[in-house]
Amino acid sequence: MLEKLTPVFTVILAAVLLLCSASAGAADKIRIGYSGATVSNAMLWVTDEGRLFQKNGIDPQILYLQTTLGQTAMIAGEIDTCVYSGSLLSAARLQGVDVVMVVSFLNKPLYRLVVRPEIRTVADLKGKRLGITRFGTVTDSMSRLLINKLGLDAEKDVSYIQVGDVPILLASLSSGKIIDGAIIQPPYYLKAVATGMRVLVNMQEMDIPVQQTGLNTTQKFIAKNPDVVRRVVKSVIEGIHLMRTNPAVAKRALSRRMQIKDEKEIEDTYQLLKSFVQIKPYPTLEGFKTIFEDLAKRVPAAKNANPKDFVDTRFIEELDKSGFIDALDRQ
Repeated sequence: MLEKLTPVFTVILAAVLLLCSASAGAADKIRIGYSGATVSNAMLWVTDEGRLFQKNGIDPQILYLQTTLGQTAMIAGEIDTCVYSGSLLSAARLQGVDVVMVVSFLNKPLYRLVVRPEIRTVADLKGKRLGITRFGTVTDSMSRLLINKLGLDAEKDVSYIQVGDVPILLASLSSGKIIDGAIIQPPYYLKAVATGMRVLVNMQEMDIPVQQTGLNTTQKFIAKNPDVVRRVVKSVIEGIHLMRTNPAVAKRALSRRMQIKDEKEIEDTYQLLKSFVQIKPYPTLEGFKTIFEDLAKRVPAAKNANPKDFVDTRFIEELDKSGFIDALDRQ
């Protein structure tokens, strides 16, 4: 077909194709981890599903890394960014690691405390075994936080058993042989209820400010790649807009990553996601303070921690002050 075009147009077209090819080849490769197939991590998947990283010159490799492995891999430089909890980040930062949160995904707990049917009151929890995925993870820190908020002693009144990811947690709870209760996010807690377990506490109704999950990286990576981080943050903010305005893409991402097939369950999970994601996803300083209050019982340095040292909001601030986020919201 090219031979039928005028020489001038052929040259122009060739130049355009060359520029497009160069642009496509210039995408920055980045490895992004996430710690579990839970709705609190969903904005990463929606952004990926909408190919917004690619739109901003990022070629992402999205990696599932169980529990604390994501942070470990990020600190070692094996991945570049990772979605995981503010509590896990805080514990590492207090030990001198240069990890920071650049975008918040969830700033309040969604967990339900699901227990064996014979446990009817908070007092019945004394002496019981609570399942967690692994020590140091968000299920560990949030379980302890909840037990303290309920007026019990999180270190003395209950014990914690490392079980594994949600499917194993559910099986262990239903059997009653390993654990007596566990905090579980929607929609998975419904699977436990369907086997005869009961919800004792809904943490979502307690309105506790906690920086639960967010996109984290290291200050070293930011210093070397500020524009890459800027474009990653921009992609996530565009992903939030996409999630709110294009439910089909969001639901497709949720279904694929969370292995949800039931249409009602997909819809309910999407509505939950839409209810808690912020249009301007600043990490919450109050949420980090809540984490420090809990950590201080085990890590003395948390008593004097400044939450501003645990976040880097420069990229969100740039997009916010420029009017970019407000312009997206008006579309």
